[in-house]
Amino acid sequence: MNITSETLARSILDGFHTHYRRFQALTQGARERFLKRDWTAVVSAAAERIHYYDHQVALTAKKVERRVDKELDEALWQATRQRYQQLLQFHPQAELAETFYNSVFCRVFDRAYFHNDYIFVETVLANHIPVPVENECHSYFPVVDGLEKTLTRVFDDIGLGGEFENFENDIEQLRDKFFERATETDIEAHNLRIDVLKAPFYRNKAAYIVGRVVTENNHYPFIVPVLINSQGKLYVDAFITRSDRMATIFGFARSYFMVETESPSALVRFLKDLMPHKTLAELYSSVGFHKQGKTEFYREFLHHLRRTDDQLVAAPGVKGMVMTVFTLPSFPYVFKIINDRLGNTKEFGRQTVIDRYRMVKRHDRVGRMADTLEFVDVALPLERISADLLEEFKQRIANSISIEGDTLVIHQLFVERRMTPLNLYLEYANDAEIDAAMDEYGWALKDMMAANIFPGDMLLKNFGVTRHKRVVFYDYDEVRYLTDMSFRKLPQNDWEVSMAPDDVFPEQLAQFAVPQAKYRDPLLKRHPELVDPTYWRRIQKHIREGVLTDVFPYEAELRFTRRF
Repeated sequence: MNITSETLARSILDGFHTHYRRFQALTQGARERFLKRDWTAVVSAAAERIHYYDHQVALTAKKVERRVDKELDEALWQATRQRYQQLLQFHPQAELAETFYNSVFCRVFDRAYFHNDYIFVETVLANHIPVPVENECHSYFPVVDGLEKTLTRVFDDIGLGGEFENFENDIEQLRDKFFERATETDIEAHNLRIDVLKAPFYRNKAAYIVGRVVTENNHYPFIVPVLINSQGKLYVDAFITRSDRMATIFGFARSYFMVETESPSALVRFLKDLMPHKTLAELYSSVGFHKQGKTEFYREFLHHLRRTDDQLVAAPGVKGMVMTVFTLPSFPYVFKIINDRLGNTKEFGRQTVIDRYRMVKRHDRVGRMADTLEFVDVALPLERISADLLEEFKQRIANSISIEGDTLVIHQLFVERRMTPLNLYLEYANDAEIDAAMDEYGWALKDMMAANIFPGDMLLKNFGVTRHKRVVFYDYDEVRYLTDMSFRKLPQNDWEVSMAPDDVFPEQLAQFAVPQAKYRDPLLKRHPELVDPTYWRRIQKHIREGVLTDVFPYEAELRFTRRF
């Protein structure tokens, strides 16, 4: 077919621009949804934004397929990649546009061409002039107007749009907390600059103002959650200043923020400065660019493989009937592949497992369900796979792999942050740690319930402990919506038992999920209602009535005392 590299490059870039406009339109609606307290629409918009990327890639790929031969024209596509690269020289979303190009190409052509001659396996933007961080933030100088007027200007500029319940009181409390923090860090209000990102970060039932305090020798992150009361009035809920607390708010077990940005790379660099331990993959994902998060993750993984020589091995813990799980000890992630046979007790198939993992991806994870990256046709060097693991692959997942020379190709792969399985953590924990972990386990169940999630298999091995000692669920093959289940009281006699597939007996939770008394006792001491079916039914009723429970991503003691 007679088509030029210029036409192809611009056609793919046009597809990206269509995607980004829709992405921004969904994001821009976050303020109105927040002010209207339309929490159902918040959930729907979040799911639609995740889905839309693949939809636009598919549309663009079809346009490309109609214009080019099925057999790859090497000269044409090398020229197309080169021209596309030139078009991105001063593009404000260049890194996202690279990823979109990769997605379109990989949908059209065979995996054999997935290398740097035709796609952007490695970014070409490293040597480009970066978009200035200042494009995404405002700077304020308290020495000019004083701290209270400066804080007032921050709220005027951020454009939340609603009426505050008692704005003067909020500013007072912010000022007091600011001075308290300034005393701790030995800084004075006249000897600093305050940088604030221009747009609020919306998620669930809150808006967040994100910024940093810059002094001559250091900088300090802060985040200000703004909530809305039942009368539709805004109020400031906390002033959070520590990087580790901010990292929890931006954690991998939480939903993606909605934040308007013209320059995602500048926004992410600002966030990276506030949370240096976060990877680029985690930060891009946290602000909704989950495909870019996948790209950054894969690049990090390839770079890590080149820098190290350890082998992939089976992940520690009890082997599951549904997934084969492995890890690279020097890399903080686990890799999961669906087994060829799911076990006799599993009344579902492979597609159900895939659908349930994707369901969690789209859902509000309330800080209790790990984010999952899904990949297809991932190539790994055979030499990096231990002999034992390779044998396990052949026994359990032969249909999901193929060997091409010195490379193993995994046809479908799920990736999650590595955590210590809760059952293993408890084996080595002291009494205080057991008590805290089982309290966390109880809260994990309650937080998921509040988000309309029933984990299905509540065994301790399906939960992990993060480095911040939070308990997070990570095994989704039996996940269901809470409102789809029937929570029943356990019959007194065996002859009374007549179970339907969706029946659940909460009284059995302690017996089957936590049979050991030393773990069960602290759980039931803190959370006795978990074995009461009426409690589960009450949460169901609230969800069906549209009452969403507040799940805060920060400690209760950080919340302001409301003095009016």
